[in-house]
Order: sequence, then C-alpha cells, then structure tokens
Amino acid sequence: MSLNNPEASALVSTYRSLVPVGARRRIVRRVPGSLRSSVKRSLASADAVRSAVVVQALGGNRKAGKHTSDLPVRVVRAAGRHLRAVEVPGATAWAARARNLHMLVSFLEEAGIDYFCVRGTGSPAPCVAVPARWRADVEELLRLACADNPGYVGAGAQGQPRPGASPACWRALRGRSVLRVTWVVCDPTGHLVFGPEYGCDLEFWAEQDGRLVAPRPNKVVTDIPADAGRCQVEQKRFSPVPAIYSTGHARTLPEFAAALPDDHLFPIDVVYTWVDDSDPEWRASRDTARWQLTGASGGGLHEQAANDARYTSRDELRYSLRSIHQYAPWVRNIFLVTAGQVPSWLNTEFPGLRVVDHREIFSDPGALPTFNSHAIESQLHHIPELAEHFLYLNDDVFFGRPVQPGQFFHANGLTKFFQSKALIPSGRASTEDLPVNAAGKNSRGLIAQQFGTVISQKMKHTPHVLRRSVLAEIEQVYAKAHWVTQHSRFRSPSDVPIASSLHHYYAYHSARATVGDIRYVYIDLADDLAQRRLNNLLARRNFDTFCMNDTVTARDPEAQSRMVADFLNAYFPVPSPFEKGSGIAVPRRSARSAERLAELGHAGT
Repeated sequence: MSLNNPEASALVSTYRSLVPVGARRRIVRRVPGSLRSSVKRSLASADAVRSAVVVQALGGNRKAGKHTSDLPVRVVRAAGRHLRAVEVPGATAWAARARNLHMLVSFLEEAGIDYFCVRGTGSPAPCVAVPARWRADVEELLRLACADNPGYVGAGAQGQPRPGASPACWRALRGRSVLRVTWVVCDPTGHLVFGPEYGCDLEFWAEQDGRLVAPRPNKVVTDIPADAGRCQVEQKRFSPVPAIYSTGHARTLPEFAAALPDDHLFPIDVVYTWVDDSDPEWRASRDTARWQLTGASGGGLHEQAANDARYTSRDELRYSLRSIHQYAPWVRNIFLVTAGQVPSWLNTEFPGLRVVDHREIFSDPGALPTFNSHAIESQLHHIPELAEHFLYLNDDVFFGRPVQPGQFFHANGLTKFFQSKALIPSGRASTEDLPVNAAGKNSRGLIAQQFGTVISQKMKHTPHVLRRSVLAEIEQVYAKAHWVTQHSRFRSPSDVPIASSLHHYYAYHSARATVGDIRYVYIDLADDLAQRRLNNLLARRNFDTFCMNDTVTARDPEAQSRMVADFLNAYFPVPSPFEKGSGIAVPRRSARSAERLAELGHAGT
C-alpha cells in the first residue's frame, strides 16, 4: 500500500464497510475536507507500519484484501449472554483489547469528533474521553457502526452488554457517563472468546466553567481546561501490544502521555529450561553419567532424582510459549536454555527468541553434562544479554489469563515471590529425603546462618521472579554451596534450590523482594481427579498461572499424553509466532513509513 494513496488504507476501508453511506454523508457535510484528508493520511500511515499479526488481529488480511465486515460472524457465550462475535484467526487477548481501542479511535477521528485517551483509571481496559457536548454525535456514529458490525455497549465494566445498533440501548444508557464499548472477537475454534472484559471504556467529560471534568477518578488529572492542547502517542501506551508490533497513534493529553510512578519502565525477559528426553544422544549421555556415578547397581540416587517422569516432554513448551504470546505482551525477550537441543517446531528466527546452550552459561565447563535442574538454574544469570529482571519458567508452567508486570515486579524493581502452604520438613537433609525436601532444608540452613531466621514454606509452581544481580550476589556469598550445586550432575541431598527458593528468601531479607499473591493451581497428572480438574480449568479460565506436573511414571503413559494434548490444544488453540508455519510474519518497517510515523508522533490535533 502506498502512503500517497490514503484511500487504500485498510482502516479507511474498514470504516466505510462499517458506517452506512447516509451516515458518512452527514459526517462529510459537518467535517472540513482538509481534516478528513489529514485523518485518512494518518490512518494510511499507521496501517503501513502495522505488522501482519496486528492486521490479522484487527480483522484484516492484506493478501486476501479482507476487512472486518468480510470475516465470519458467529454466536458465542460471553458475559453470561449469547453475543455475536467476529471470527478472527490468530486472536489474542491483547489484540482483542487493542482492536476495540483502535476501532473506536478510528471512528472518532474519521468523524472529526474531539477525544483524548486516558490513563490511570485502575482498569486494564483502555479508556477514551469525549467532551459531553459531542455525545449525540458519538451515539449516532456508534449506533450506525454497530449496525453492520456486531458491537455492544454497557454501563461500565459490570453492565450487561446491549446491542450497540439499537436506539433503545442508547436511550437506556443516556444517564451513564462511563460506557464499555466492545466488538466481540473469537478464534476459529471457538475456544477463545474475548467479550466485554476486553472492551474499551468511553468517558463523557462534562464542561463546567470552561473546564472539562472527568466522570470518575483517575491517577493523573480529572480536571482540564476545555481548550487544553492535545498530543499524539502510540496506541500501545493505552493498550499494550508486543514491542515489535504497532497499532498506530492516538490523541491524548500531555499529562496522560508521561510516565507514571507505577509504570514498569524496565525490560522483563523470560527464561525456560528445556530438555528433549526422546533424543537418543541425550539419553545415552544421561545413562553414562548415571553409571559413572552409581555403577551397575544404580544405587546412591533417590528414585526421583533421575526417573524418566522428571524429563518427560509432551510438547508443553509449545503451549507455554503460546500462553506468553496470548497473555503477556509485555515480555521483551525469551531465552530457551538447553543441552544443545532445539525443538523441531521452534521458529528460532523470530525476533526476541534465543536458544542458549549450557556451554554458554556454565562458569565451569567441567560440570557438564548435567541432568540436574538445580545445577542449570544456578547458572541462569550468566545468560548473555539477559535483562536484570526476568521470569524463570519450567515448560510445564503456563499463563492462564492476561497478566500484568505488577503481579510479579514492583515498579521500583523489587521482586515478588509466591509461598506455598506446603512446608519444608524439619531436620537436616539426608539421602532418605525427597530431592525437593533436601534442597529446601539446605536453603533453610543458609538463610538461618546468614540472617538468623528459620524459613518453613516452599514455593508455588509459578513463574519464579528473579533479578540477575541477586543471583550473581548469591554465587559470591554462598560460593561453596553454589559450587557443589553446579557440580551435581543429578539431584542430590547437597543441592540448593537457588532460583526457586534461595533467591526469594535472600532478596526478601536484603529488602529486595516482597511476598506476593497470585491466583494459581497445581495439577498432578498422576492424580485420579486430574481429568476433572483440567476440565474445570478449561471451562472457567480463572487462574493467572497453572502448572501440570508429575514426578512418578504414569500407569498409562499414552492415555495421560492424550489427556494433556487434548487440554492444551483446547486451552491454547492459537499458534504463537515462535512456531514454524504459524503464518505470523516478522514485521518490517520501511524508512518512509517510519519517518511518517515519527512525524505523526509529534503532531498536534
């Protein structure tokens, strides 16, 4: 698409497909031609730099020339009601929310209606403010837009969604100054439905004595001069999307464009450790190392230190990555730490993803090969270019719904950790202990020696919130225990759980971490009730994170694998860009479109 031809913009075409001709003519008569042309050019420029995934998520397809009105519409269940939804391939939570903001802003700009985006409402929903004198025009515009494209309006976040095309809907909501506007989206499987929870708030600011007054509190400004100046800011400021994507610009006030004290301004990365247990070379290496340690008898290792269940892979990593793409758009880079292995399906060319070999991070190469997760975790801070703040995940840990950085990090950089109700057994570590219990006891001993307190609680199987500098400090402060852990090829009674326990308690005692709270569930796949618990989790999707794990070999491994595969395919049906053949292209920006975008970013109204 050429920037010289704003009429070719997908957004302009989408607007025309949604707003009937009669309504557009009335808008044309009221809005100066120069303003309409400027808005079209802005939409065209924003469209030129949008990545393929966002075009798709916003309801368009460049190759097919399809727009929102061409996409299938189906009836779905959302917000306790049956609603009409547009079926969008590649739908994600962040894209559904950004889509609603994007559509509302596009309609207002094309109609020449004054607006500005608002921050600090305490809700994850993006918010757009319009002076109350424009209310009649906004109602007419949205009513006509919703006639061709199924859209809904409710009285705020908790109000029942009403068909936006109905005049009665707008009459019933006339007394409400905050509305939730939603164009519902679902993925082709129907497993993912993004309803009013992912909508956009619309506030009507009343004019009093030459000032505009907000209808509800926010943390920035609720009273401005009616003629206050506007500025342009990227829409992702109000509805986050992954850093490599853009959804264009929107109008706001300088106060809402500034960084706030509770903004997380530092980058946050994710680290995985992963192994392919079906790799014959890896299995041979493990068996050789085990024989060298224990001899032909195999004695000396706890049965859970090296059993097959500990290494079993059911392709969980693919779906854990999908959960990040679906629910955590704020993650910067993802590092996959492996023993020289790469999943066959992994798209290693996608920006922000890097595979790291154990040999790149172990301070003593003589400790390799290793088959001990505690040893590998002790070296994570040696990953080149890893951010100071990062989350460490096993591949059996998933994000279950949209999560925010604040659930893991304070805005000032302090980390949070999530204690379990499970307790560390009393006494010293011994060969009779389960490896996890022995490690917990060793962590307790180090903390007691250093700080004089006795820790008792284990940690939940959630993402572990870590700081690189704290891990490096632990390597120095507890040098002997750290060295012993690094050199244990299999889990042993001398291990220290550095990333999953010691970091949290050490950071807490040195005023760099706090106890956090997260909605989480652990599902033991060997439990007789595992299927029922997975069914409930799929139906409700009401946990921030969840973990599926087993530490003993299943009685029927094939049945267990089918159960896991069916659940994961239903919970995470949308491929991520980290998969080969996902159909999600790497975004590329031309110099001209980037220059034009920069110009728009500094332009006023």
